[in-house]
Amino acid sequence: MTAVAFDDFVHQLATVSGEAILPFFRTALGVEDKSRGRAFDPVTQADRAAEQAMRNLIRKTFPDHGIIGEEFDNLNTDSPYVWALDPIDGTKSFIAGLPAWGTLIGLLKEGDPVYGMMHQPFIGERFFGDGGVARYRGPAGERILGARDCRRLEDAILFTTSPRLMNAADRAAFSAVEEEVKLSRYGGDCYAYCMIAAGLVDLVIETELQDHDVIALVPIIEGAGGVITSWEGGPATGGGRVVAAGSRAVHEAALKRLHGG
Repeated sequence: MTAVAFDDFVHQLATVSGEAILPFFRTALGVEDKSRGRAFDPVTQADRAAEQAMRNLIRKTFPDHGIIGEEFDNLNTDSPYVWALDPIDGTKSFIAGLPAWGTLIGLLKEGDPVYGMMHQPFIGERFFGDGGVARYRGPAGERILGARDCRRLEDAILFTTSPRLMNAADRAAFSAVEEEVKLSRYGGDCYAYCMIAAGLVDLVIETELQDHDVIALVPIIEGAGGVITSWEGGPATGGGRVVAAGSRAVHEAALKRLHGG
């Protein structure tokens, strides 16, 4: 498959997922809590419909590829190529009728993220990248994305989905960074990471992420010139505690503060 044909295929995945999701958005849909007594963790009929639509298209087009998903069992994860699907990243915003959610579509090659897309079908925006370049397509047209070269933590705009999702120790470490930045905001989920790529946000700090929450975002942020790692400075691909920044200076300063420096 050529690069152009592959790009078309990923956009087709985004289209079919959006077609499955939008009939449920801002409607009286059923919501299931899959937290099993922990923090509220909703899943909707839209999540399952969208992931199934993407899985069907992948298996039809690339039957040997693996799939990591949120709603169904993993498939062929020993394949050289594995897709990572999160049909609705930001389900809590989705069920509240807020458009701060998106579909994440990532591709791993031999365990490394090589392509990622975030699609917001209600707004009609797509952010996508291959680690070398990142692009935007939406109501504002098409353009190449570039992260902002913020040099100081005290000038940075920081996002996290919610400090309440962190354990006590991680929340205290996050607060140490939050006290240093120019502006701190909560919410956004995958959108906050895409705003790093767009040059509008400087820093995102999260914990308790799953692999499918972050794989698609790595090639977008890195393609825009940003940095995304674990809190320890290693690969972010496995999820867990993640730090993403538009510049190395802010990323290094955030890591230092997270570890008490």
